[in-house]
Amino acid sequence: MFKTFNYSPNFKIAKRKLNQIKFIIVHYTGMKRESEAIKKLTDIKSKVSCHYLIKNNGEIVVMVPDLYEAWHAGASLWKNYKSLNKHSIGIEISNPGHAHNYKKFSKKQIQSLKRLSQFLIKKYRINKKNILGHSDIAPTRKKDPGEKFPWKYFGKLGISEWHSLSKEIIVQNREKKISLINKNKFFKNLSKIGYSIKSPSKFKKDLFLKLIICAFQRRFRQELVNGKIDQECLIISQNLVKKFN
Repeated sequence: MFKTFNYSPNFKIAKRKLNQIKFIIVHYTGMKRESEAIKKLTDIKSKVSCHYLIKNNGEIVVMVPDLYEAWHAGASLWKNYKSLNKHSIGIEISNPGHAHNYKKFSKKQIQSLKRLSQFLIKKYRINKKNILGHSDIAPTRKKDPGEKFPWKYFGKLGISEWHSLSKEIIVQNREKKISLINKNKFFKNLSKIGYSIKSPSKFKKDLFLKLIICAFQRRFRQELVNGKIDQECLIISQNLVKKFN
C-alpha cells in the first residue's frame, strides 16, 4: 500500500491495547475540496481526526497511529458500545458528501480501502460484522459514507456483512406495505443487528425512527432511501439478524 504521513495533533495521548481495537468505522470527508479536509483533520482547533485518509487518487495518508484514539466517531452507539472512538479505527475517504454534490467513490479509493481493511482486519482480528459506517453508529447526525458506498462489494469480499437475499426477491418486496406488528419486528431486528433504537429526549420519536430507517437503507437497501419501512426492509433485516448475532 502506498502510504504517506501527515500526523494530526488531535488524539488521546494514552495508548490503548491491541485488543481494544474491535471496529473499523468508514467515513467520507464531506468537504468540497480534499485540501480543506486535510487541513481540518490536522488543525488542532477542529478537534477532529482519523487514523487514515484515503485521497481521491487512492493514496493512503496516516494521520493517527492505530494504538492512539483518534476523534472521528463522536457521540456514537452500537450494541453495548458507547463512544466508539475508544474501540475503533477511523478511515476517512475524500468525498464532498451529501452537502456538496455527493459522488461515487473512485476505483482507486475503493481498492486502497480494500487492501487497508484486509490488513487491519488481520492485524487486529476484527470481526467483519464490526466494519461499520459512521451513519450506523450516529444515525441522527451522520449520513456517511452514504448510499453510494459499495457495501455489497465489500460484503462479497468478506470484509463486511451483507444480506444473502437475491435481487429478484428483494425487488419483488420493495414498497409493499407491512402491518404495525411487522414494523415493530423490523425495529427489534435493527436492535439485534446493533442499531440503537432508543430515542434521545431531544428528538421527536417519529423523526428519530425515520433517521434510523434511513441509516439502515443507506447501508443495506441503497437503491431507495426514503425513511419508510416496507416488506423489502423487513426481509433484509430478518436475514441480517442471523449474521450479526
